[in-house]
Amino acid sequence: MQIIKLDAIDSTNVYLKDLVFNTQASDYTIVVAEKQTSGRGQMGTAWLADEGKNLTFSILKKCTDLSVQEQFDLNICVSVAIYRSLNDLKIPDLKIKWPNDILSGNHKICGVLIENILSGAKIQASIIGIGLNVNQLSFDNLPNVSSLKLITGIQYDLDELLKKIAKNLEEVFDYYFMVNKQDLKIEYLEQLFRKDKASTFSKDANDTMFTGIIRNVTSEGKLVLEEEDEIFNEYALKELKLRY
Repeated sequence: MQIIKLDAIDSTNVYLKDLVFNTQASDYTIVVAEKQTSGRGQMGTAWLADEGKNLTFSILKKCTDLSVQEQFDLNICVSVAIYRSLNDLKIPDLKIKWPNDILSGNHKICGVLIENILSGAKIQASIIGIGLNVNQLSFDNLPNVSSLKLITGIQYDLDELLKKIAKNLEEVFDYYFMVNKQDLKIEYLEQLFRKDKASTFSKDANDTMFTGIIRNVTSEGKLVLEEEDEIFNEYALKELKLRY
């Protein structure tokens, strides 16, 4: 495992992707930055973090035998690996919020952005960007965001935490490719935020509010909701917002 440490970069995902195209980057190469100036989350949202207080890194996973139709399995693997890492640290009330945010209670502490490099109908490699709020104590105008230190009062060693997450990622991916991927899907669903609970959602351009119950996630990554009159509907990420 190669770890490349940078003081500042626009985006660790962009840096690692350039590395893949221009060099022979090895599996599980990690790029970690003290500061990201253009970090992104899901759907193009900005990921803002104080310099030197959090983990902002990207990791390369080569996966030549994975089809495009199986790409959501990457979200499952990454979410489970981060969940296990933080659970080992006794972070309370951990849940995975679909598709791959990590929460403590109702507060987001970790976000993931996965970008795939394709070769025909196969995923040649995946760039996995992870932003974990660790020792930061203030998040202006972000009421539903927290950090490990705010939750536990403990100051964490960023290097040790990075190694723990990387180790869990490698173990989960090894299990996925060599043992049984269905076990990981079960673990993901067991920790899914608001699963089997009536929740408020909004959809369409008018943000129409409705009540639904999360029952499953399809192989393509769509959220399966049970709605009024026991009708089941599937939603992609951009089609739905969970309002709690």
